Amino acid sequence: MQFTVTLSAAEYKALAHVAAAPDDWIYNAVHERCRIAIEEIVAAEVQRKLAAGEPITGSKDDIVMAAQIESAAERNARAEAEAAARVEALEGVKQ
Repeated sequence: MQFTVTLSAAEYKALAHVAAAPDDWIYNAVHERCRIAIEEIVAAEVQRKLAAGEPITGSKDDIVMAAQIESAAERNARAEAEAAARVEALEGVKQ
């Protein structure tokens, strides 16, 4: 998967002020965040599988791809719906 990041001239100049190679910094930041997320998902899946007595097989990438996980967008939508339901319930109590 490929992404393109567009910076304004001011953003590039500011990033170049703190990073010797802004493109390398962006690349490393994204890949490091992905690495951390992979570690989190694998750890959760290993714990889930151990608790369920399921075998743990495959590489970290295989485990991540097979994991039934919510995206951040899905979690946010669920949290917003739950918050709206709580507000609605509270408004019903007030009446």
